[in-house]
Amino acid sequence: MFVGEYEHSIDYKGRVSVPKKFREALGREPVLTRGLDGCLFLYSRNSWEELAKKMVALPLTQADARAFSRYLFAGAVEVDFDKLGRISLPEYLRKYAALKKEAIVIGVLERIEVWDKNKWKKMEAKLRAGGEALAERLRDSGI
Repeated sequence: MFVGEYEHSIDYKGRVSVPKKFREALGREPVLTRGLDGCLFLYSRNSWEELAKKMVALPLTQADARAFSRYLFAGAVEVDFDKLGRISLPEYLRKYAALKKEAIVIGVLERIEVWDKNKWKKMEAKLRAGGEALAERLRDSGI
């Protein structure tokens, strides 16, 4: 399980550091893809394969299932860590997430999210302002 929030710079080659404890849990061949809400998702190989199994189980005849599969999988890329624990963020993913110089790397259960710092601060403020109402709406989910 991934938890925590870390601030890192994105270097001129489009690389960002991944916290050591995240790297250890990600293992080999993690997968980076478009996330939701304008961030990037980074999955361990095992979590990615679990997600793929769920997506394959969705009916091919359902337009939303096809579209979401395309959204996640067409933009996905396997990444490797360099000697300093950085991954390269492809230009098309940096552009999608509006990542420029400063990134926030957060752990969210089975995945890691990579956010532009300014976008994350706005999201974080929104979450803080509406956290209790959100919890109330989810009360019947068993949380």
